[in-house]
Amino acid sequence: MKVGYAAIVAYHWVLMIFLGAITFETLILYPNIFRDAPASLEQAVEFMKIGPGDFFPPVGMLMLLTGAASVILNWRNRNVRLWLLTSVLIILFGEFLFSVIFFWPRNTIMFIEGSAVHSADVLRRTAQEFEALHWVRLGLCLPASVFSFLGLLRYHRSREPQPSMSA
Repeated sequence: MKVGYAAIVAYHWVLMIFLGAITFETLILYPNIFRDAPASLEQAVEFMKIGPGDFFPPVGMLMLLTGAASVILNWRNRNVRLWLLTSVLIILFGEFLFSVIFFWPRNTIMFIEGSAVHSADVLRRTAQEFEALHWVRLGLCLPASVFSFLGLLRYHRSREPQPSMSA
């Protein structure tokens, strides 16, 4: 197996794990965590000794590293490169920077500072913003996954033997 292909497979695999986790978080965890802020936020902190903040940073870093490797190792194949680069840019700007700018401050407000620092109204509003913005994050992860799959498919198709025209 070629190293470039292995990099694409690794990137797509990590991205699919990430997409599954984001989907699970959005549909299963967040309705419970944000159902009755600020009380539900405090219950979530008590309940989750290991939570999304322990999972997403290392998986996100692995996703960015495997994505960058897949782009670099397949740079010469224009059809593959464009799909992978688009996917990685969505992850870099749509997931990572979006998280840094919008989610990390809100995580601090809700789960670190909490009601010791903020009023119930601030916590409720922050929880509503977080939940609404999280749908955007999920919406960005979907096309990134599709583009990485298309890059994988294009790589595979570019390596298939072409049928001969002699008859």
